[in-house]
Amino acid sequence: MEQSKEYIGMWVTKDKHIKHELLPNNRYDEARGNRKKAYQGHYTVTGNYIDYKDDTGFTADGEFRNGILYHAGMILYKEN
Repeated sequence: MEQSKEYIGMWVTKDKHIKHELLPNNRYDEARGNRKKAYQGHYTVTGNYIDYKDDTGFTADGEFRNGILYHAGMILYKEN
C-alpha cells in the first residue's frame, strides 16, 4: 500500500473521455464519457507497474513513467 500512495487519485486522458480513479483500498472506478463506473475492479502497484483486474475478470496493465500513466494504448495524467 505504501508504495502506491503517490498513484492514488484521479487519472484522465487529455480529452477527459477516460477517467481512472485509483482508490486507497486498491480498488478503481473507470468512467468512459458519460458512462460513470463503466468498469470497476482491483489494482496492484508493483514498482512503476500497475495491474488491473475488473470485477468481470478482465485483466490489463500499465506503467507509470515521469508522472504519466500509460495504460492499454492510452495516456493518462493525474488530476490535482
